Amino acid sequence: MTTTGTTLTRRALNRATLARQFLLRRVDLPVTEVVTRLAGLQAQTTHTWYVGLQNRIEGFDPHAVGRMLTDGELVRVTLMRSTLHLVTPEDMAWLRATVQAVIDRDLTHSGHGRTTRELDLDAVVAVGRELLARRPLTPTDLGARLAERWPDVPDRDLAYVVRCRLPVVQVPPRGVWGASGPPALAPADTWTGRTLDARPDPATLITRYLAAFGPASVRDVQTWSGLTRLREVVDRLRDRLIVLRGEDGAELLDLPDAPRPDPDTPAPARFLYDFDNLLRGHADRSRVISAEDLRRICARNGMPPATVLVDGEVSAAWKVVRTRAATAVEVVPFRPLTSAETDEVTAEGLRLLRFLEPDRDGHEIRVLDTP
Repeated sequence: MTTTGTTLTRRALNRATLARQFLLRRVDLPVTEVVTRLAGLQAQTTHTWYVGLQNRIEGFDPHAVGRMLTDGELVRVTLMRSTLHLVTPEDMAWLRATVQAVIDRDLTHSGHGRTTRELDLDAVVAVGRELLARRPLTPTDLGARLAERWPDVPDRDLAYVVRCRLPVVQVPPRGVWGASGPPALAPADTWTGRTLDARPDPATLITRYLAAFGPASVRDVQTWSGLTRLREVVDRLRDRLIVLRGEDGAELLDLPDAPRPDPDTPAPARFLYDFDNLLRGHADRSRVISAEDLRRICARNGMPPATVLVDGEVSAAWKVVRTRAATAVEVVPFRPLTSAETDEVTAEGLRLLRFLEPDRDGHEIRVLDTP
C-alpha cells in the first residue's frame, strides 16, 4: 500500500464521492452498468429508488427498468445491512454469500430469532424453498404455509427465517414503475437461472465499495456492508490501495486510479430519494451533511425524509404535494439559500416533477422559509 501523505479536505472528499456516485453530472450509460458501478442501489421502498437513477442517468426511462426487473436483468434482493438492494444477477451471486453473515446476525438478534432459535432452521428453509419454487408467495402466505408444519411458531417469524437464510428476490409487479403488487418472493437462483456463489469474497466487496464510495475508512465500509473485522482483509489488499488522510488525520483508503476531482468542481442541485446511497455509504457522513442537519433527518420511525443537495451538501428536505389542480414539490431549506441556489433548486425540482408526473400540468416548486 502506498502512503501518499495527501490530506483531503471535507470538500475534496465530497467531490470524490459525488463523482463516483454519478452526482456531479448525469451519465449516458446502461442502467445495469450504473447499478454495477454503484455497488447496488438501496431499494427497500417500492418506487422511490427510481429517483436515484433519474438523478444519475441522462434520458432515464423508468419503464425500461421495470422491464429489466420483469426479465430478470435486475433484481431486488436482501444484501448489505440486511436491506433490499437493486443489483444485477451477476453481483447478487457473490454479494449474497459475502454479506450472509450480516443477514444471519439480523435473524439472530431480531424478535424473529427469539421464537425460532430452537427450530431446525435448515428444515424450515428447505420447506420454504420447496413452496416458493412452485410459485412466488408473499411473506404472509409463506408464513401461513410454514405454520402448517410448525404450528407453535408465529407465521411471520417462520417467513423471516426463509427470507434471511434463503436468497429470495421480490418479484414483479412489485417495484415496477407505474405498477403495483404484493411483496411476493421467489428463490433467487431459480428466478434468475444463476447459481449463487457459495464462498464469500470480502476483498472484491472492499474494492467495489471504494470505487463507488471512496476514499473511505475501514469503518466506513463496515457501516455500509454491515460486516465486521474487515481490517485484516484490507491488510491483505494493501499493495493494491493507497492511503490518504482526512482533515482529522484519519486513514482513508482508495484505489490508485479512482477519480478525485478538484474540490472546486461545480456540484449541481440534486433531489435525493429517502434511502439514497449517498447517505447510507459511510460511518462518517460529514462529507455530505453536517452533524446538525444529520440530526434533522434521523427519523425515529426509520423513514428518513427525501433531501436536496445544494453545492454537493444536504441542504434541504423535499416532498411531493398533490392536489386535483396541480402537483408541487415543497422544499424546506436547512439554511437560507441564495437567489442563484433557489433558481437552481427550482429548475431541478421542475425536472423531477416532469419525471414523476409527465402527463400532468400545473407543476410547481415551493421553496419555503428556513425553519
